[in-house]
Amino acid sequence: MRKVTVFNGVSLDGYFVSADGDMRWAHNPDPEWAAFAAENAKADGVMLFGRKTYELMVSYWPTPAAKQNAPEVAEFMNNRKKIVFSRTLDKATWQNTTLMKGDLIEEVRRLKQESGPDLLIMGSGTIISQLADAGLIDEFQIAVTPIAIGQGRSMFEGLTHKLNLKLTQSRTFSNGNVFLRYAPAPAA
Repeated sequence: MRKVTVFNGVSLDGYFVSADGDMRWAHNPDPEWAAFAAENAKADGVMLFGRKTYELMVSYWPTPAAKQNAPEVAEFMNNRKKIVFSRTLDKATWQNTTLMKGDLIEEVRRLKQESGPDLLIMGSGTIISQLADAGLIDEFQIAVTPIAIGQGRSMFEGLTHKLNLKLTQSRTFSNGNVFLRYAPAPAA
């Protein structure tokens, strides 16, 4: 069975994206963090996106700027398989991307049952809250950036019930970022 993992950066006040959709605040440059992020990007897996995150990613990673600024990450982002869930997109043009218009929960349940590489979600808060509600996420990797942005969107926005998590790993970086890895835990 395939595993579904979330990797998201959040601000100290708990937002993964600002109120206007900006995520630039999450980039807290540091050689140690950059090496960790590049190594983490190499993990085998199929990336899952919602429309908004897909549009953000496709506007950057295939560009010459991405290839110059983060060549290793750009190569992995562009070459790995990707799935975008959208009822409004007509086509997905980014290399190795499949567009799925069906029911998100049923499609991810089916994907988890198939053999193949694990599934990774970055961004895509609406997808995260729906899949977390359905019990389909196996691991949450959260990078807390030491900045408060005041307002924005939580990746758990729309969650309909309490989600209990158990910390399985943590790591602090010299730039102040804190990496946290959680697994779903039984209700207390």
